[in-house]
Amino acid sequence: MSEHHIKRLILMRHSKAAFPLGVEDHERPLAQRGHTEAPLAGKWLVENAVVPDFILCSSALRTRQTCTWVCQQLGEKAPTPKLEDGLYAAGPRQILSVINHVPETVTTLMVISHMPGVQEAALRLASRESDQEAYMYLASGFPTSAFAVFEHGGDWATLDGQDATLRNFVVPR
Repeated sequence: MSEHHIKRLILMRHSKAAFPLGVEDHERPLAQRGHTEAPLAGKWLVENAVVPDFILCSSALRTRQTCTWVCQQLGEKAPTPKLEDGLYAAGPRQILSVINHVPETVTTLMVISHMPGVQEAALRLASRESDQEAYMYLASGFPTSAFAVFEHGGDWATLDGQDATLRNFVVPR
């Protein structure tokens, strides 16, 4: 399959969040470390030419703030993110269901979500052809601000399990 048919998926966990007293989980903001590390993710994406043309972001405050920092680094190339309530506290099936409904015109999709769903979805997607070092790193944990970069030769609607090749697992620090 020619390279122009390859779709890329970036699954990202939000950056480090604070735990202020009396604040509902959905409204928890980023901690100072999160504000420092989130831009590093966007910088890596730009430097490695993995720029999303569509971003789906959980509606939680910490994911929205992470997305803002990433988009700031993407600059003029940043797409307008779409908030997706279904990504908040989502398990791997729900995350994949959201991805399966992405328009086929999207070639590079970024999804910003939460643990444990984001790691479970990434492990479910990784094919046998995946980069083994990246897979082992991903399997050992999915720290805040980390993201997995996959390639998939089919449609978003068919993405299900062990059918995407994990190319990178990045922990920006």
